[in-house]
Amino acid sequence: MSDVSSERLAELRRTFDAIDDSGDGFISQAEFLRHFPGLPGEAIASLEESADADGDGSISFEEFVRLVG
Repeated sequence: MSDVSSERLAELRRTFDAIDDSGDGFISQAEFLRHFPGLPGEAIASLEESADADGDGSISFEEFVRLVG
């Protein structure tokens, strides 16, 4: 995350927090689907596969930054 500017990190944090409906610090597949209902299941699965570095089934803020940063 060191190569991302502080302004970009703040923007990404706002976006992440808006998607993280539960406020638990992770984005689940269900939260992605609520915010992006038009995304096909395959796209969500692909997103999780590429972003979920630790394989825990949800995306942390750090993983989110690596994905969209």
